[in-house]
Amino acid sequence: MGCESCSTGKNGQPKGCKNNGTCGTDGCNKLSVFDWLANMDLPNGQEKFPYVEVRFKNGRKEFFKNQERISLSMGDIVAVEASPGHDVGMVTLTGELVRVQMKKKKVKPEGDSVLKIYRKATQKDIDIWQEAREREEGIKVRAREIAIRLNLKMKISDVEFQGDASKATFYYTAEERVDFRQLIKEFAHEFRTRIEMRQIGFRQEAARLGGIGSCGRELCCSTWLTDFRSVTTSAARYQQLSLNPLKLAGQCGKLKCCLNYELDAYLDALKEFPRQDTKLQTQKGTAVCQKIDIFKGSLWYAYEGEWMNWFELKTDQVREIIHAAKNNKPVASLEEFVSEEPQAASDKFEDAVGQDSLTRFDKPKKQQKRKPRKNRKRKPQAKKNNRNFKKKKPAKND
Repeated sequence: MGCESCSTGKNGQPKGCKNNGTCGTDGCNKLSVFDWLANMDLPNGQEKFPYVEVRFKNGRKEFFKNQERISLSMGDIVAVEASPGHDVGMVTLTGELVRVQMKKKKVKPEGDSVLKIYRKATQKDIDIWQEAREREEGIKVRAREIAIRLNLKMKISDVEFQGDASKATFYYTAEERVDFRQLIKEFAHEFRTRIEMRQIGFRQEAARLGGIGSCGRELCCSTWLTDFRSVTTSAARYQQLSLNPLKLAGQCGKLKCCLNYELDAYLDALKEFPRQDTKLQTQKGTAVCQKIDIFKGSLWYAYEGEWMNWFELKTDQVREIIHAAKNNKPVASLEEFVSEEPQAASDKFEDAVGQDSLTRFDKPKKQQKRKPRKNRKRKPQAKKNNRNFKKKKPAKND
């Protein structure tokens, strides 16, 4: 989704609305929810749900009660209740879908934590809000310089001003507890406003900053992922990935969230496999599992002492060998279960359309024909006889 200003301009270049995250139709913002009930009327006698969803900087969303029954729609700039003063945000969702979102995020409508909407923002409110947002980048740089001077082991990742510019919230990350009492004093003296420090996790920091992942797409946490689940190294082991921290870590320095996406499918597939620590008892010797392939349903075993010779077995064959060993009737060896399958013939490319070459339209270079050489015998050169050779003198005119 996008507004008309998102179309291309001259020479195919993107036009853009240049609103820097405050698009009027809310179609260019991350974590936006499409209101598919907007064109549907409520049944007779049913009142509209009196709560709306308001978005602030970097996708931060909160729910507010429309106590005054103000006519609101997506994209409206509103002034909402804050502590202290008021804040300014954009309405991103109204109607019955707000009820669904509040239930999903476990926010009770009748709770004391739900604040209310004051009014639609006036031009004065919007001007103060825009001026405060323009100051945020410079204040963030200055705040980092002060934190480095005080030798605090913390990283200030973002600054967010309240809509009325009466309070600034500093988001920071730290591995240990930080005593920032002196830091708050210097911030208040430097910036002349109320200061609030809020610690966030490394995943939340990456979500606020955004970026491009190793897959070439925008980060999941900054586009659609809202709940961050713990990721452990066992997720990589179940998927048989190499435990390389450089490849498994994301931009936040933690394990990638996408390791959990396919984990359930791998766990369901591993239920059909026998345990890898189970040894196969045969008459020839004891075999130990070396490797498994979940997609093929195969396991590779090697005899103890003969680690270089691997035998590929299917899951049914492994269960048969284990069952025979439990009945005190071990099989002779693993070789009798290994079937030498003939190699499948490679599929040959069939040119059905006649477009098998990318250079089929190029004109072939004309080869110059070489003239055949004639076998001619060279005549011996006559030697000049200096004695018989007489140079004629030019005749003198009488």
